[in-house]
Amino acid sequence: MADQEVTLMKGNEAIAHAAIRCGCDGYFGYPITPQSEVLETLAAQKPWETTGMVVLQAESEVASINMVYGGAASGKKVMTSSSSPGISLMQEGISYMAGAELPALIVNVMRGGPGLGTIQPSQSDYFQACKGGGHGDYHLIVLAPSSVQEMADFVDLAFELAFRYRNPAMILADGAIGQMMEKVMLPPFKPRRTEEQIMKECPWATTGRIGGRKPNIITSLELRSEEMEIINNNIQKKYRECEEKEVRFEEYLLDDAEYAIMAFGSAARVAKKSIDNARAEGIKVGLLRPITLWPFPTKEVQRLASKVKGILSVEFNAGQMVEDIRLAVGGGIPVQHFGRLGGIIPDPDEVVEALKRMF
Repeated sequence: MADQEVTLMKGNEAIAHAAIRCGCDGYFGYPITPQSEVLETLAAQKPWETTGMVVLQAESEVASINMVYGGAASGKKVMTSSSSPGISLMQEGISYMAGAELPALIVNVMRGGPGLGTIQPSQSDYFQACKGGGHGDYHLIVLAPSSVQEMADFVDLAFELAFRYRNPAMILADGAIGQMMEKVMLPPFKPRRTEEQIMKECPWATTGRIGGRKPNIITSLELRSEEMEIINNNIQKKYRECEEKEVRFEEYLLDDAEYAIMAFGSAARVAKKSIDNARAEGIKVGLLRPITLWPFPTKEVQRLASKVKGILSVEFNAGQMVEDIRLAVGGGIPVQHFGRLGGIIPDPDEVVEALKRMF
């Protein structure tokens, strides 16, 4: 396969191919619609024969996240993928990894809920991803792709950020992005790191008793309250650094906008068409698309709020990201939500009508 091959594939397939190419050491997962093609594609590609990447279907989502925990503890580039109910089952393990400060990639291709819900696309896991769905004061680094190309691009980026901050990172997509087919340029191959490189780059990783050297202990347990507070404060300091350095977003037709739409993932694609339709009617509106849902582009939202008359949050849910927008704005201009539930993707004209209701 050529390094810069352009091909047509699903978003889920792009995730799998990018994982192989970026030097991923191991994937541990369990099938669930609408992300099962990630595991299926890896199984079909058989990377264990070419790059040495381990691909294993675990017996459950709980087992898979704990396998990721073990691989991450040894400094390996490891990942899993699932969809909303499966990610819920992983929350304890994700919290443990955040507490132990371990890097890993978790892919969530969202479906509608609550409960088993529907296999149709949704964006109702925003709270779960961006607010730390498990227990304790932690965050995931959350990237929200809006194209198949970004599904491929964000795999390597997520690993880079995860290792930079020693923290789990999540690609938060939805069923539409996971299942749609688009042209994608796959990333070039990266060699997997040698054990010597891992030991140099990840001095914190557990190694076992190599050459009599005492192994590092990986744990999220600390029974002494004073020490636990120090650990938590250090983790929060790391999060503040991430908030300062890693915010990513896209702007679309905001220079002369009187109103703004905020949307991520598939909703941003709908929003762009809505904006084109609204401008054809003489309504000056633009888009701010958060690419990092955490860290959230708070400062950019504040800057935007000083320029426009109102912000409409377009989400495939009952209203989740809109809460962070309102916190950033702090009053002064109206911030409203428009969304559809149950896996229904809104028509762009519905968004335009919701925008008109703001004025």
